[in-house]
Amino acid sequence: MTLVGLDVGTTGCKAVVFSEGGRPLGASYREYGIDADREGKAEQDTAEVWSLTRQVLAEAVERAGRPAIAGLSLSVQGDAIIPLGADGEPVHPAILGMDYRSAPQAGACAERFGPEALYRRTGMRPHAINSLCKLLWLREARPEVWARTCKVVTYADFILGRLGAPGFIDLTMASRTMAWDIERGDWADDLLADLGLDRSLFSAAVPTGTVCGRLAPALAAELRITGDVALVAGAHDQPAGAVGAGVLTDGDAAVSTGTAEVLSTTFSNLAGAADLYAGYYPSTLSAVPGRYFTFSLNHVGGLMLRWYRDVWGTAEVIEAEKRGADAYETILSELPDGPSPVMVLPHLNGAGTPSCDPVSMGAVVGLTLATRRADVAKAIIECQTYELALNLAALRAAGVEVSRLTAIGGGARSEAWLKTKADVLAVPIRTLEVTEAGCLGAAIFAGCGTGVYSSLDDGVRRAVRFRSVHEPDPAAHAAYARRFEVYKGLHGALRPIHQRLRAP
Repeated sequence: MTLVGLDVGTTGCKAVVFSEGGRPLGASYREYGIDADREGKAEQDTAEVWSLTRQVLAEAVERAGRPAIAGLSLSVQGDAIIPLGADGEPVHPAILGMDYRSAPQAGACAERFGPEALYRRTGMRPHAINSLCKLLWLREARPEVWARTCKVVTYADFILGRLGAPGFIDLTMASRTMAWDIERGDWADDLLADLGLDRSLFSAAVPTGTVCGRLAPALAAELRITGDVALVAGAHDQPAGAVGAGVLTDGDAAVSTGTAEVLSTTFSNLAGAADLYAGYYPSTLSAVPGRYFTFSLNHVGGLMLRWYRDVWGTAEVIEAEKRGADAYETILSELPDGPSPVMVLPHLNGAGTPSCDPVSMGAVVGLTLATRRADVAKAIIECQTYELALNLAALRAAGVEVSRLTAIGGGARSEAWLKTKADVLAVPIRTLEVTEAGCLGAAIFAGCGTGVYSSLDDGVRRAVRFRSVHEPDPAAHAAYARRFEVYKGLHGALRPIHQRLRAP
């Protein structure tokens, strides 16, 4: 039997059909748009997302040879909300996690309940990214839409419902809403009542791996999918990707380098909640039963390398075009060995965790007449890894130990970037044979729900395979450690200047 992992992200959706052993048999991907403006709006056409989701499912199954499918599960973008009317249809576009129009509502929640008290209760700081704050904004800013709203769903319960199992949200997604009591393990009824809301707005929360229904027969016929396909509760994309990377226990973490760079891990207790709060780390539920989940965020991981390519890397782009090569590969192949003589602060969109400073800006420090473009490119790779080092130190201070990383995302394809990570962080970096960790994690959930795997451990043991391990070089680490001591002071030293630059 085969399993399907469906990843519905912020800018695109991907479906992969896997064998029980984790071998990809067929895949398909589509991109979709975001309706955004300078006022903080970030919305999405759910009809387009659902249409393209159906297309990738049909294509992936066709490319796999139309095998019988045992189960399907999800990896989805977090925090977006979709208001549904009495007929179960959307009455407004999806309001995405990156929509910050709900900042006033987040501030009101902080004032009303206390930010630390809310964090202890829900695992989430009051912030515009949170689903509950978006729901409050919708009620206040769009009363005509709110009057027609009977349910508010995330992409997890929206896609499950469209597939044939309405009314279910997995615990990883429920615990990201700021409406879930992580200690009681239920919707926070008193908090909701204080805000004039009721749990009837939300779907029933179930553990990842729960069978919620079957693929609707009409949809199965449309997609030409055979088999009695179980629809299995999935997870938020970060926990799903972590499972697809084999991250199940203390000490392991996944580092995903795409547009942003995210380090995600699972841990066993909330003893360090105060330190996690101080570092702006969420404390939500893991896809692994009985465990919690958190992650760091650097807003411009791979995005900063793209910025370098577009602004600084014209020569490399031209050279790559001549050779029929990828421009990023050309840039990374020319990096010098050892620490760069210049240093970059990668805060092009403010600082991520553990400071989450919106005032901070990007900077290049240490330029001389001898500086080459490759020095700046190497400094960009290094500064991303220094940011990871800051986060590893903060997580360790909170009792979340990380001693091994698994690299996923586009950055996992660069040997130079992987070597830099290992040498700066002094931890081994593993890479995967199957790089689509989110889809693989979702397929493992489907396998657990249908009995193909006896547990997540069994699924990871049978389906996740590692391609290589990059061990840290002690001499290189010592050189980077000296540079990191300088880097740790860069943000604070430049912040007064950035404040003045941002002043009207």
